[in-house]
Amino acid sequence: MGDTMTSQTFAGVQDTSTGSMPPKVLLERRGAMRLFTLNRPKTLNAFDDDMRKIIADEIPRVARDPDTYVVGFQSASPKAFSAGCDIRALIATAQRDMEEAKSYFRAEYSLNWLLDFFSKPTVSFIDGICMGSGAGLSCYNTHRVAGERYQFAMPETAIGLFPDVGVAHVLASLPWPMGLFLGLTGRSTQRADAAWLGLVTHCIDAARFPAIIDQLADAQPIDPLLDSLNIDCSPGPLQRDAAMIEDLFSATTLPDILRRLQGASGVSALFANSVLDELKQKSPLSLLITDRHIRSARKMDLRDTLIQDYRLAVRCLAGHDFGEGVRAMIIDKDKDPHWSPARLEDVTAEHVDQYFMPVETGDLILPSRSEMQAARV
Repeated sequence: MGDTMTSQTFAGVQDTSTGSMPPKVLLERRGAMRLFTLNRPKTLNAFDDDMRKIIADEIPRVARDPDTYVVGFQSASPKAFSAGCDIRALIATAQRDMEEAKSYFRAEYSLNWLLDFFSKPTVSFIDGICMGSGAGLSCYNTHRVAGERYQFAMPETAIGLFPDVGVAHVLASLPWPMGLFLGLTGRSTQRADAAWLGLVTHCIDAARFPAIIDQLADAQPIDPLLDSLNIDCSPGPLQRDAAMIEDLFSATTLPDILRRLQGASGVSALFANSVLDELKQKSPLSLLITDRHIRSARKMDLRDTLIQDYRLAVRCLAGHDFGEGVRAMIIDKDKDPHWSPARLEDVTAEHVDQYFMPVETGDLILPSRSEMQAARV
């Protein structure tokens, strides 16, 4: 197609965290492709409001561009697609201005909803860590390509939060109760298991990513291209442990799950004990919120899940465990959070209920599906 392979940088967001101020997001037009490159490698692409805004502003314009066939997301870091939200900045913002921190969640969840409705083929090239906001940026793409270093996780219960950015809806849609297991434990998933679960659509080594981008820029049909390069992976640890996970995590409440883990015997005992040790490190309140959130998401669409995300996020911002978890795991790194309540049995049902109540100052407002479709996003 002549000059379609020429790369044109058409926008960017400056990173004010360093003196050199490199762009946080590189935006390029490559022939028939618009390519977004997350460009904060020193922070493992910690996602912040600057990055969110440029993507949210650009997506509707790209949707209406007849010369764009496909949109791609990639990372400038060899270690991570994105390790999640810039949590240090978010906590600092909440301490300074709670309303501004709430607005961050509103804006990010609105972006998740926007990406779910985007009308063109969208492919994320994921090699390395993909957590939190990184999962929210990629899991609504039509195509999710995992390189050999792919690692997916939603480890929020370790910092007093919960799996947000709509990912509770994704976890609830996995073969039950695998998503509940992943949400509660925060365990990392490699690409073989991610492909088995449907978290990714293709497994292709990262060395092939540049050539794929060149071919998509030349408007090569995306499905035959990716299908022809897909690698069949051997079963991963989640698939091998699936029967145990189903047996232990199919109980109807979190306390019942813990009783099953404590009573496991035979070949399941070693696995159950390791899971128990992990869960003991998490915020008891976050575990109960996450358990209820993922279970309820089985009966909700993504829009309702995101609205519930906002209710929970607002309460977590105002509560104790989120700030304490970030202090212990990210800021001071002493890995000794003091949860409140400290024990699961001390968390009352009324306490959990409060997190799920409508926000007094107003719930998250998202357009309906029909409104989104009418807008031709």
